[in-house]
Amino acid sequence: MAEAPSVAAGPAVPAQARTAPGPASAASPGSAPAGGGGALPAATARRAIPHWVWTVPPVVVLGLVFLYPLALVVQQSLTPENGGGAFDAYAQVFASHAFREALGTTVWLAVGATAGCLVLGFVLALVIAFVPFPGSRGVAKFIDVFLSFPSFLITLALLFIYGTVGMANGAWAGLTGAAEGPFHFLTTPWGVLLAEITYFTPFVMRPLLAAFSQLDTAQLEVAAGLGARPARIVRQVILPEALPALAAGGSLVLVMCLNEFGIVLFTGAKDVTTLPMLIYGKAILESDYSAACVVAVVNIAISVGLFGLYRVVGKRAGA
Repeated sequence: MAEAPSVAAGPAVPAQARTAPGPASAASPGSAPAGGGGALPAATARRAIPHWVWTVPPVVVLGLVFLYPLALVVQQSLTPENGGGAFDAYAQVFASHAFREALGTTVWLAVGATAGCLVLGFVLALVIAFVPFPGSRGVAKFIDVFLSFPSFLITLALLFIYGTVGMANGAWAGLTGAAEGPFHFLTTPWGVLLAEITYFTPFVMRPLLAAFSQLDTAQLEVAAGLGARPARIVRQVILPEALPALAAGGSLVLVMCLNEFGIVLFTGAKDVTTLPMLIYGKAILESDYSAACVVAVVNIAISVGLFGLYRVVGKRAGA
């Protein structure tokens, strides 16, 4: 059998080198790479869409859900049902004794409750964070759960204890034989104040406990080693570190107390009229929607103003 002619041995030449380049094989500047599937043009198209386009849908949803109802409230306050000028409803509401009394009651209740929450919350947070006792971690966890409770639930609990037919009055009547007990303060502004302090104190304790957990205990040990008393350690070491947390918790409580409705309603304090209660009375009981919207606009303006002030103070304090 004849053998096939042998191929002369030589250096291997790649197939690409043996293929002569032609005009068709030369890559043009704008051509997509092989196997790219058009990914480059798609990515270029995505980059061509401005970033602000993606913010339009959430802004539209936010406007429809929150801003549009507020705009309707403002519009209703400027268009009285019985005719007249745009600000006639504002003039009538501002001139009324009921509005001035409700505004004053709302402010002093909110300020008093905030002050009480700051003092009580700071003391309780100090005890939980720096005084070891069995169950301290459980108490701290319970505070987180307490924040989810509705405000009227705490008010009902106080009614069971200090109400007209509550346990305290029942025990007093049973011991003394009196027809009724002496505890009737829940239907007064002091009862509303007590209920608000009881409910909102954990809103101050939560940021304080978070701030205390970040505090370097070496500072406390050094201060104690130098002979500083506990009151001085609290005043000069702990309190400066807690000021941003106190500002955050206090401002939150202040805004929430200004808008609190359930506590005042469930305590049955008929002589206590706050701005939210006045809005409820004007809209539901009197069907005076223009006046109700005027009071609502004032309430919103106060809340937004306090929030803006808190942001300014918080930035300066480093919160």
